[in-house]
Amino acid sequence: MSMRTPTAVLFDLDGTLADTAPDLAAAVNAMRTRRDLPEASYLSLRPFASAGARGLIGAGFGIKPEDSEFEAMRTEFLDQYESAIAVHSKLFEHVPALLHGLDSLKLPWGIVTNKAKRFTRPLVPLLDLEQARCVVCGDTTPHAKPHPAPLLEAARQLGVRSEECWYIGDDLRDIQAAEAAGMTSIAAAWGYCGATEPQHWKADAIVDSPLELLELIRAKHLQGRVSQN
Repeated sequence: MSMRTPTAVLFDLDGTLADTAPDLAAAVNAMRTRRDLPEASYLSLRPFASAGARGLIGAGFGIKPEDSEFEAMRTEFLDQYESAIAVHSKLFEHVPALLHGLDSLKLPWGIVTNKAKRFTRPLVPLLDLEQARCVVCGDTTPHAKPHPAPLLEAARQLGVRSEECWYIGDDLRDIQAAEAAGMTSIAAAWGYCGATEPQHWKADAIVDSPLELLELIRAKHLQGRVSQN
C-alpha cells in the first residue's frame, strides 16, 4: 500500500465522525406518524443516513427525487430534523481519542460534509467538534461530493496541497471525491456505508475503527521520519 504521509486529515461528518443516524431516522418516523403509518425500523433507515434527505425519504417512503411530492417531503424532513438535530447524535466510539491523537501529532484536521450549513454549523459545537481547523459544508462550494470542489476548498483553507491530505468517509461518494481531488482515500468501515460494501469502492485503505485509523497515520508518520534520517 503506497500512500503519502498526510500533512492534514479531513473527515466526512455523518457516519464517519458522528453517529447521527438516530436523529435522522427519528425525523423520518415523525413524518410517518403524521401520515398514520407505522414507524420504520431503525435498521432499515440507518444505511441511508449518509445519503441525506434523498436517501432517507426514499428508504422511508419509496419516494424518488423525480416524484412530484418529493420536494415538499424534503422540506418537511429537513424542518423536522432541524427541530431535533442532536437528541441522540454523538461521536462514534474512539473518535475523541483519534482526534486527540492527531492533535498530538500536530496534524491539522477538518470536516468536509454534504450537510448544509444550516445543519452543520449548529451541530458541530453540540458534538464537541469545534477544534476542527476547517468545516466545509454541502453548500460552501457550488458543488457537493462526489465533486472534488469541497475537498479542494478544505485543503485551500488549511493551506496544504490536496495530494498531501487524507480524506476519510463512509460512502462511495467520499472515495470518489478524494480520488478526484488527488487525496488519499480511506473508507471508514465503522460507518453507515450505504448499499455497497467498502471493498468495492477502490479506496486506498479500509479501516474498521477510529483507533485503527490512528495507528495507520502514526505508522506513516514514523515511516516518514525514518526515511528522512
